[in-house]
Amino acid sequence: MFTKLKDAEELKETLDGLEFQLYRMQDNLKEIAKKYEVIGIDQPEDHNLVIVSAQNDGNECKIMINECKKAYKGVWDFAIHGVYKDDYTIHIGDIKGPVNKGYGSVCMSYLKEVALDQNIHSIKGDIAKRDWDHLDRLVHFYEKHNFNVEIDHDNQCGEIEWNPAYQ
Repeated sequence: MFTKLKDAEELKETLDGLEFQLYRMQDNLKEIAKKYEVIGIDQPEDHNLVIVSAQNDGNECKIMINECKKAYKGVWDFAIHGVYKDDYTIHIGDIKGPVNKGYGSVCMSYLKEVALDQNIHSIKGDIAKRDWDHLDRLVHFYEKHNFNVEIDHDNQCGEIEWNPAYQ
């Protein structure tokens, strides 16, 4: 009986949390849509709702996440920033935000969707010496998203590339 009561309490707590996030999402959507294109609502690994938005001016493409657990204050919680190198390539310039929350995977999926919608042939990026302390995590992340990863251990650098034709 104690287990059923505990399960019921946990379920109520989860439902209350989601209800709060839905109310917050309504407010946040209005504010985010004033500045960015809202391209999705998602639920990453932590099971909290997030708003996915994009800023795309043809020269740069930024995919951003805002959590629905808190009020939108004009800044994103996670982002992947890419630059159009030519008509067929997006180069990832930076990924910023907390790790191990699933936000990178959500943003990467949306970036790949944007690329496919625009007939972009590849998404590329560099792994720099400053990334070396979390190299294993980066390699795992990119390989999970079907990127080809080449690492030069001697020079502590690397390159990544995703090409939908090779999937």
